[in-house]
Amino acid sequence: MALPSAVKVFLLTMNRSLGHVRQVEARPLPPRNELQQSVLVKTFEELFAELRQKAAERPEGSGTVAALDKGVHFIGKKVVEEAAESWMAAEHEGRERTAEEISQLLYQAQCLMIASGLDLEDVYRHL
Repeated sequence: MALPSAVKVFLLTMNRSLGHVRQVEARPLPPRNELQQSVLVKTFEELFAELRQKAAERPEGSGTVAALDKGVHFIGKKVVEEAAESWMAAEHEGRERTAEEISQLLYQAQCLMIASGLDLEDVYRHL
């Protein structure tokens, strides 16, 4: 499906180490109700609310609680690890694997936010 020119957005990404520029077409997401019908979807805000609830309720055996208990340094290393894996997936492993790695990066970033005492609004102010 061709996008109307008003909707087309082109992003430039530069790989500084190789010195080349790529043009990538960003495709808009379908409306939320269509996404919900096609796949199980959790928004960024819903994930953050879920993680905050786990942090407050501390369910036994929760990986989120275990990570939060280990602190900012541990979670920060996970963020770096997932960022590297996202990059490698994007370079070599295709869209599906890249999406999976980015979802893990977003999870770890939100854990870091919670461990650092940040809210979504604290981050949104800088977007």
